[in-house]
Amino acid sequence: MPAAGGTITAIQIQGNVRAEPETIRSYLQLRPGQPYDAAAADRSLKALFATGLFSDVTMDMQGSTLVIKVTENPIINRVAFEGNSKIDDDKLRDEVQSRPRQVFTRARVQADVERILTIYRRSGRYNASVEPKVIKLEQGRVDLVFEINEGDVTGVQRISFVGNEHFSDGTLRGKIRTVESAWYRFLSSDDRYDPDRVNLDRELLRKFYLSEGYADFRVISAVAELAPNREGFFLTFTISEGERYKFGKVEISTRFQGLDVDTLNRFLTVGEGEWYDADQVEKTVTALTDVVGALGYAFVEVRPNIRRNKDNLTIDVTFDIQEGPRVYVERINISGNTRTLDKVIRREFRLAEGDAFSTAKVRRSQERLKALQFFEKVDISAAPGSAPDKTNIEVQVVEQSTGDISFGAGFSTTAGILGDITIKERNLLGKGQELRLGLSLGTLSTLIDLSFTEPYFMDRPMAAGFDLFRTSNDRQQVASYNDQSLGFALRAGWAYSEFMRQTVRYTLRQTTIYNVQPWASYVVQLNAGTSVVSEISETVAWDSRDTRVNTTKGFLVRNSIAVAGLIGTEQYFRTTADAVYYQSLYEDIIGSIGGSVGAVVPYNGSSLRLNNLFFIGGDNLRGFQVGGIGPRDSITADALGGTYFYTATGEISFPLAFLPKEVGLFGKAFLDIGSLWGLGGPAAYSSTVLTSNTMRVSTGVGVQWISPFGPIRIDYAKPLVQDPWDKTENIRFSFGTRF
Repeated sequence: MPAAGGTITAIQIQGNVRAEPETIRSYLQLRPGQPYDAAAADRSLKALFATGLFSDVTMDMQGSTLVIKVTENPIINRVAFEGNSKIDDDKLRDEVQSRPRQVFTRARVQADVERILTIYRRSGRYNASVEPKVIKLEQGRVDLVFEINEGDVTGVQRISFVGNEHFSDGTLRGKIRTVESAWYRFLSSDDRYDPDRVNLDRELLRKFYLSEGYADFRVISAVAELAPNREGFFLTFTISEGERYKFGKVEISTRFQGLDVDTLNRFLTVGEGEWYDADQVEKTVTALTDVVGALGYAFVEVRPNIRRNKDNLTIDVTFDIQEGPRVYVERINISGNTRTLDKVIRREFRLAEGDAFSTAKVRRSQERLKALQFFEKVDISAAPGSAPDKTNIEVQVVEQSTGDISFGAGFSTTAGILGDITIKERNLLGKGQELRLGLSLGTLSTLIDLSFTEPYFMDRPMAAGFDLFRTSNDRQQVASYNDQSLGFALRAGWAYSEFMRQTVRYTLRQTTIYNVQPWASYVVQLNAGTSVVSEISETVAWDSRDTRVNTTKGFLVRNSIAVAGLIGTEQYFRTTADAVYYQSLYEDIIGSIGGSVGAVVPYNGSSLRLNNLFFIGGDNLRGFQVGGIGPRDSITADALGGTYFYTATGEISFPLAFLPKEVGLFGKAFLDIGSLWGLGGPAAYSSTVLTSNTMRVSTGVGVQWISPFGPIRIDYAKPLVQDPWDKTENIRFSFGTRF
């Protein structure tokens, strides 16, 4: 750079092709008639480089003329990607900043390389490499080509824990989301290293230990080390478990006048002497907030004040019910829903505009929106309103596909080889309605059904819908006949609470018993032909299970009552009740006990046909064939069904010790009891029918695998108590999948 001094009489621009001289001069801080200033020249150079238009700029004083020589960056003619197969060009093109007809800069290209590598790392490919290639063209243009070596998926080879004394590594691996790579996980991505998932794992570990009483638990570090061969990660969690606490004093305090604390005590889900459980504390806060709010106290805040007693390892909890800030909901603003109607989202809110603001109700509203499975993401936040005592609730959703088409295949001892296809739309026309069409074809049974459900019938919290169905069953092995049904059902259901629900259903069904074999029982032959059932039923259920599949805790109690005879050929009363309770016995060992009872009786002197009777055996009484117990023709051995039954099952489920829990292979040990008796229809007048109310007992073991192809289960059962005419089976197999 020339020395300072001397007056500039002219400025000459050289080397520019596309950039106008005046554009270049506009970035200069030197002007003709001014003395040359080195500091101003330095600032001018920096300004020109900052434009991104030039790869090189020099300044030189030639006499009294300032000569500025520039080398322009080329223009990008085309951006291409080579070597990529796992991530398509369009996705990569959306992520990079380099575009055709833009000025080429090395800084931007390097940033694009890092962005592409980030995308591949998020998909678990930490071995990926990207090399940008520049192909020079005429007229100052270049083609930019990103040569990509995608590499293999970098999985998690090993997950280790340091500092765990009370729970094994296998138990803790079952509590986190990340899993170790294995051949059977080819349909899952949870075995790929993901820093965001590791952060989730830290939180899952914390929640697990807090639910088990370890109130001082903390994750010291979570370190992922790339293996020397760069083919996988070693993930190590270093934890401090701390001591295990029990609940000490559990109390409720309040400043509200007239609020009876003794009445609220029954809503406590924790008690003195129990192991401390942070989840139960949170549930109690929610329950008390809802109860006090229902009693007319609008501005409620329940704070659990926790006091650790390290001397005796107890935690005293006082649920302090006090008046919260007097803030009202001014507006609920919803954005991101391009398809789903606003009212579908608003009706899931436990708050309305004008209501007292409640954090607990906002949290519950978010849970309900997520449970719809209409949205990939749901964010709810509070924003200031038009006044200090007003707030706006901002709801941001990201919609996801709600249409499903699934195919299935499987085999079971009951249905034989089967396959099905289901087409379902959970958010029809954005109104939250569900439409489903299903077709199931099997060697022993077929089903075609069309169903529609409106979850908020007439804008009320009542689900209503209809079902159209056609079924056919091959019962030749059970009772020497086939049957076929065609009908429809109207239903409506509503919830009384979080766990309790009632459903009312009307069904009109025509059933034909046909293909009755000449050697079939006289009772079966008398049942041949067509009958029409007009039935109204009511079901009440209390369901507190944590999940519907692989339940670990909770219970289900259900009762159904039905009456037929308004029209049609059949007149009867029927009632059934069933219950099941699940409890964790030790870590991953789950115990369950349940049972069912039922009765069906005719009235007005009518009789009961085979298709309205109960058949027991198979899945509901292992060790016996379908229809294997109960009334039976002594000559033909055809099962004739019964009018009264009961079953009960006790089962223990446990992970197989020689395999990691993530394999999804569980052992089962069970004891089944049951009975079926009572003669209906022509069987009551036949002298060849064998029946008794003897309790049947069977016991056995089984193996269940939650495989990538669906659940597979094999049971071996041995009857311990049976009647001489019962039909037994020792091995029962079922396999099914949806894809």
